[in-house]
Amino acid sequence: MSSSEARTRPFRLAVNTGGGDAPGLNAVIRAVVLAGIKNGWEVFGIERGYQGLWEEDGVVPLTAKSVEGLTNVGGTILGTTNRGDPFAWRRTRSDGSVETIDKSNELLESFHRHRFDALIAIGGDGSLRIAAELSELGIPIVGVPKTIDNDLASTQVTFGFRTAVQTATDAIDKLHSTARSHERIMVVELMGRHTGWIALFAGLSGSADAILIPEIPFRTEAVARSIRAKYAREPRYAIVVVAEGARPLGGDPALVGSGNEGDSLRYGGMGERIAQHLSILTSFETRSLVLGHLQRGGVPNAYDRLLALRFGAAAVDLVAQGDFGCMVSLDPPEVLAVPLLEAVEHTKTVPTEGDVVRTARKLGVSFGDEDEPG
Repeated sequence: MSSSEARTRPFRLAVNTGGGDAPGLNAVIRAVVLAGIKNGWEVFGIERGYQGLWEEDGVVPLTAKSVEGLTNVGGTILGTTNRGDPFAWRRTRSDGSVETIDKSNELLESFHRHRFDALIAIGGDGSLRIAAELSELGIPIVGVPKTIDNDLASTQVTFGFRTAVQTATDAIDKLHSTARSHERIMVVELMGRHTGWIALFAGLSGSADAILIPEIPFRTEAVARSIRAKYAREPRYAIVVVAEGARPLGGDPALVGSGNEGDSLRYGGMGERIAQHLSILTSFETRSLVLGHLQRGGVPNAYDRLLALRFGAAAVDLVAQGDFGCMVSLDPPEVLAVPLLEAVEHTKTVPTEGDVVRTARKLGVSFGDEDEPG
């Protein structure tokens, strides 16, 4: 915008949420809106990721009233999508087939047509990669890291992760009573994609007997051996926590979906596969369940609320300073800025020799990689 225009109209800030939802998204939106208004700006929400830029009424004004009471509300009032990449937009043809097109130029045109001066993009690794590409195209953008998977390497933790861990831990706690009553093996599959943060933290907190994560390839025979040893003493039951991206030694993770256009492959099914194998290997009654999207839902806990509010306020500060192409990051005790490209360069995986894994091993938890008895 020209300097004369800057003097005649308020700064216009846009915010959107992309990728999978996570507890705390609404708290970030509230912080962005209130901090922006305090700066004298107008704040607008783009609905359903970037999709709202192409839809009538897809851009909505956000006021202090519209974000009142949002800090403890799960989900996102702006909606989200994990299929909203403007550089690879999926469009259905008249014959029902799906084509992929580049709509980035249309996005730029719409962004400027709405007279936006900056964008705060809230998302995980995929959404932030899109933000980094848009930044290179010239959009003034600041990223806010969001993922229950906790797999972004440039921040100590992402909001939503601790609430997801608590949800999973609560579920595991409930499984103990039914597993013990029926002397069953209960196998629970948790989210996390290609990392095992949720499974490790929830499994250890929930007193699981075995925890299988992508970072430590497992042998089902080793898990079965540890369970048989436990059944040899009282009480006779076992809890096995499986990260959705876990894989057997020398094998591949379980995937669902056809992989055809519009139906991408995704992790899923490893918990049931392991349950079937354990039933055969141990002859013990075995059940499995997938906790699934329960881990994304519900009220964010106090930690995630506070972290989300801090991230939102810090993102507005970066916009005010003109520090674009960055992502806010928790580097205790401060929230700092890191370059977007650096933020999405690496995936943060569970350190296999780290303190949490060592603690689990000392408590007798099996990771399925134990050596055969000599």
